[in-house]
Amino acid sequence: MKISTKGRYGLTIMIELAKNFGEGPISLKQIAREKNLSEHYLEQLASPLRNAGLVKSVRGAYGGYILARLPKEITAGDVIRVLEGPITLVEGIEDEEPAKQALWLRVRDAVKDVLDTTTLDDLKNHDNDQQQESYMFYI
Repeated sequence: MKISTKGRYGLTIMIELAKNFGEGPISLKQIAREKNLSEHYLEQLASPLRNAGLVKSVRGAYGGYILARLPKEITAGDVIRVLEGPITLVEGIEDEEPAKQALWLRVRDAVKDVLDTTTLDDLKNHDNDQQQESYMFYI
């Protein structure tokens, strides 16, 4: 399974929304500017995230997007499935030998487990931890 820019940038949007959870909406323009990404592309990703009930849009001059649920209630797997589809590593494994079929299923399940147990809260906090660690090197 290869995660495309859809999944990666979608997670970027969601992590930024998680970082600002409870502080009001954030515009995609702001996220695009801060992360040096295409605003137009982010707009294309926001629509399926909204349709899946992961984000809500807020209209108006100070509008943007907010998470529809708490950051600890949304997993990376939720986001990836919306933008990339089902998590599968090998197509047609039913035609494989039993040993290889078992291997591919174990790998798929391990990937699913990581994605489904990693919340936006974990990812947002990890970013904060990384920033604090990097500052320590410059003291």
